[in-house]
Amino acid sequence: MTLSSRFGIVVIFSIAILLFGVASPCLAQSAPSSSSVIDEHLVSSSAPSPGATPDPLTADLPAAFDAETATPAPPATPAPPVGEPTSDWHFEVSPYLWFPGVHGTIGARGHDASIHESPGDLLSHFRFGLMGLVDTRYKRIVIPVDMMWIRLGANNALPLTDEAVTAHVKGQEFILTPKIGYRLVDSEIIKIDALTGFRYWHFGANLRLSTSETSTQTFSGSENWVDPLVGGRILANLSPKISVSMGGDVGGWNTGSLIDYQIGGVLGYRIKPAVVLQVGYRYLATDFRSGGTTINLVTSGVLFGATITLK
Repeated sequence: MTLSSRFGIVVIFSIAILLFGVASPCLAQSAPSSSSVIDEHLVSSSAPSPGATPDPLTADLPAAFDAETATPAPPATPAPPVGEPTSDWHFEVSPYLWFPGVHGTIGARGHDASIHESPGDLLSHFRFGLMGLVDTRYKRIVIPVDMMWIRLGANNALPLTDEAVTAHVKGQEFILTPKIGYRLVDSEIIKIDALTGFRYWHFGANLRLSTSETSTQTFSGSENWVDPLVGGRILANLSPKISVSMGGDVGGWNTGSLIDYQIGGVLGYRIKPAVVLQVGYRYLATDFRSGGTTINLVTSGVLFGATITLK
């Protein structure tokens, strides 16, 4: 190859390099790089279109929030519904006034006196009374405790001998009835409890026998005994305002008295969420005989009371 040919090749090669260097910036400006294409795709995909509906899960999140890497907040503990019990323990107190009639036989040392007092008659002979029920419940375990203290008096003529005899009788009763049981049925409408326990009796009596010859014999004393019991009760909610309760028990079986039983029921009307007014009827009977002492009495009548829920 001649010298002139070599010189021409060098010149052509130099011009080609120069043209490539000038064209490279233009190509860089006209052809987008792969990174810019990815960035534009991310921007266009993240930006909402004019007619798109915003995602309710991310609409309120700040722009810098990353839904994939963020740690979700723990769910809040729901509060107990209003009116729902917050404890397994429940307490109710039920003071009441019982206006009964009394009839039966009472006696000492072989001398018995018949007593028959209607509720109306009892108003003139009634001395004092204190009555109430405390009802405790833990889950399905129920513990009702009933207490009653009454003082009674009556006068009767008795044909014991050929002489006219008048008997002046005063009686005082203190009755305590604690029970424990299990709630067999516990629904919103009806509740059924099976119960067992005992009834403690304290009976103090004063009997004065007066004859037509003004001779007087006085007998006084007291008796205390305990009768085991079994029984049950039913509580029913007839409506949000009206409820009814019925129950009874039986015992004695010659451990204390020959027989000891009661039945009763009350109708309630709720005036406040924790207060129920009640009216009902109660029948209580006992037949105790020991050492010449006879206490065979039936006490029955209408009662009025209220149940107050403490917890």
